[in-house]
Amino acid sequence: MTEQSLETPLTRLLGIRHPILSAPMAWVAGGHLASAVSEAGGLGLIGGGYGDAEWLERELANAADTPVGVGFITWSLKQKPELLDQVLAHQPGAMMLSFGELAGFAQRIREANCCLLAQVQTVEQAKKAVDEGADVIIAQGTEAGGHGANRATLPLVPAVVDAVGSVPVVAAGGIADGRGAAAAMMLGASGVLMGSRFYATEESLAHPIAKAGAADAHGDDTVRGSVFDRLRGYGWPEPYTLRSLRNRMTDQWHGDLSHLEDNLTEERERFQAAIENADFELAPLIVGEAVDLVDRVQSAQEVVEGVVAETTALLQKGAPNVSLHSGGT
Repeated sequence: MTEQSLETPLTRLLGIRHPILSAPMAWVAGGHLASAVSEAGGLGLIGGGYGDAEWLERELANAADTPVGVGFITWSLKQKPELLDQVLAHQPGAMMLSFGELAGFAQRIREANCCLLAQVQTVEQAKKAVDEGADVIIAQGTEAGGHGANRATLPLVPAVVDAVGSVPVVAAGGIADGRGAAAAMMLGASGVLMGSRFYATEESLAHPIAKAGAADAHGDDTVRGSVFDRLRGYGWPEPYTLRSLRNRMTDQWHGDLSHLEDNLTEERERFQAAIENADFELAPLIVGEAVDLVDRVQSAQEVVEGVVAETTALLQKGAPNVSLHSGGT
């Protein structure tokens, strides 16, 4: 059987078979997940998150001999800039920066002959990222799990495509199957980045209870806010907020952050105990609106191959519910 592949400007630039990227989810996207995605023909990204040198070294070792990338939260990386050199020493296939200006990092990444992926949430951010040296733009819609901003994926992606010219654009946010990937391609994207779909994979570092919870969850159950950032002590800048599943913690404090601040010591103790006990009625289960499309825990290879097969079939056949008829008398 001939292996299916989708060739785009992104696959040619990155030297991969499929235009499928796994999101660098903090503490979830480790070396085993990233390498499994890359071995399946996409590009897996290790989540550099808030910067833990020991964790990064271990997860990079877990992905040894596999071309993977690494993603950082840019404003956090500025507080620990030495982590960039640590990662570049491993010669990653790509470096992804999100939530902050590229200045100060772009030149070092390019000098290391590493492809720079810049995740943006507005058209103006996309233009600026290209000017600062980004090789690929990831246009992230607010449907995404984890941190994001305000614009939706469907209108953002083609606007970014039009704004950045020949620079490949990757669509992110609300994409978890071939239908979403095919739609993104029709909007002009050269690939897709998926988080929620890879959260519930065998190789993910998410807790098994959280993976099962993701497979049972619905996009209607997600909420975007800052409750968990306050509890974790992360100083996220505006306008970025976190999308996660609603639970008792968000129901209690969403929209009432001032009172959360008044009770922060006690609530942080309750929060930390919930994390240690894998109690996701209080701890965060961080997935996005596309979680409707995640119905079971699979291997990363099964996810990549399934999405590629469905995307290819849809692009070949066209819209499944549309028939074209010529007019005339």
